Amino acid sequence: MIDKLKYHLRNMKPLDVVIIVILLLGSFIPHVVYGIQLSQVDEGAQIIATVKISGEEVYRVELNEDTPHEEFTLEPAEGQYNIIEVDGTRIRNKEDNSPDQLGVRRGWISKPGETAVVLPHQLIIEIHAESPDGEEIHQEDSDIIIPM
Repeated sequence: MIDKLKYHLRNMKPLDVVIIVILLLGSFIPHVVYGIQLSQVDEGAQIIATVKISGEEVYRVELNEDTPHEEFTLEPAEGQYNIIEVDGTRIRNKEDNSPDQLGVRRGWISKPGETAVVLPHQLIIEIHAESPDGEEIHQEDSDIIIPM
């Protein structure tokens, strides 16, 4: 094993090392961009959670300390269900009958830009920030196409 490693290290060219370092540093760019977006949210902004089924908004709530605990069931289609739970400043897909359970495993979300998706049910939970007058602070391109 060590002999193979030594062999590969001997055969590396200086440009290989530069490319590896650039790719490694580039992999952190999404985290930096997300951190910058979070830092630009005003203190007076309202954090809003929306639940959409097939692109249509079916539920909307402001997430803050005064938001009461709530659980409700959505049925996107016959034989499908999602139990959504809201608890103050956070929301989650508590339970569903999708095969992969990715939406359930996502857990609680509470920060602008976070999403929980259940593709088989075409359900999306999104968090975004709005100014007190109701305008979305970080207006993203809403024409994103998600294959179903």
